[in-house]
Amino acid sequence: MTSLAAQFPRTLDLVADVTLNPTFPQEEVERQRSTRLANLLAQKSNPSQIASRVMATALYGTAHPYGYLDLGTEASNKALTRDAMVDFWKQHIVPGNAALVVVGAISRKQLEPIAAKAFAGWTGKAAPARTLPAARGTSAKLVIVDVPGAAQTQVRVASIGVPRSTPDFEALEVMNALLGGLFTSRINLNLREDKGYTYGAFSTFAFRQEAGPFYAGAGVRTDATAPSVTEIYNEIRKMKDVEVTMDELTLGKDSLVRSMPGRFETTAQTVDSFRTLFVYNLGLDYYSKYIERIGSLDAAAVHTAASRHLVPERMLVVAVGDRQKIEADLMKLNLGAAEIRDAEGNVVKP
Repeated sequence: MTSLAAQFPRTLDLVADVTLNPTFPQEEVERQRSTRLANLLAQKSNPSQIASRVMATALYGTAHPYGYLDLGTEASNKALTRDAMVDFWKQHIVPGNAALVVVGAISRKQLEPIAAKAFAGWTGKAAPARTLPAARGTSAKLVIVDVPGAAQTQVRVASIGVPRSTPDFEALEVMNALLGGLFTSRINLNLREDKGYTYGAFSTFAFRQEAGPFYAGAGVRTDATAPSVTEIYNEIRKMKDVEVTMDELTLGKDSLVRSMPGRFETTAQTVDSFRTLFVYNLGLDYYSKYIERIGSLDAAAVHTAASRHLVPERMLVVAVGDRQKIEADLMKLNLGAAEIRDAEGNVVKP
């Protein structure tokens, strides 16, 4: 929440009431359900969203929570009940696994009595840590989603990455900035500036509590679908096999260091930055030492991170586009076994 400083105590009382005494009105449950179902329907006509959904399911399988987007599925939203929401709240919305992050014109001395009063009587220990099942993705290396008449193809080259707790997190940040995180990254300059296949290409690591996905991709011209896949793999292998230049290293490190002030530009951004410290147990001194950690990285550290975590042999390709126009060329790449899936990630029989 955001409030004027003068209204903060009253606003925090409201936040505490919502946290401690939610009522989950059935009519609101149904309103949210309808909104989510409408959003899921809209996703089915968005090739980029289809690519994200199918990629998640292909990498993790249907028994793993990372195998789905945040909205879930049509079936899960229809099956969700108010009682299930209440049970989840009772188990997880407890002080034992919560933090209050406050940024603004208020001191700790001023805040503590206000927070103690607002949340008085809130009890409950953290729920036992959940052990996620093993990812059981597809053995296929090429997944095609047919969108007849599509103007372009959404391409993703993906694998399971690493958790946020990985000790070489900063090295991976620098590496990915150079690979596909910046406008001047290798993948974007190759596919956009040199080849003219796309308006923009990228790569990213989705850092989570457990290993989230790594993926590179773009929306590309239909006739450039297979060549785009080839060039993405080329850039990934080059990053893995050859150390970055000193100019590149400086660019990657500077991009991260110079973006640091933006994380604290507003109170909302500052709250989000410190929320991250709690969620991933990074320690309160994380940001004060961040620039030093980035500065200490050399080309060898970035190369080691790339060699360790960019494994083309474990990657698969998801292509969302006009099957009749893209399948033959993709098959010529000899990526491995191929399968056809629908927009929800279900395997379709040939």
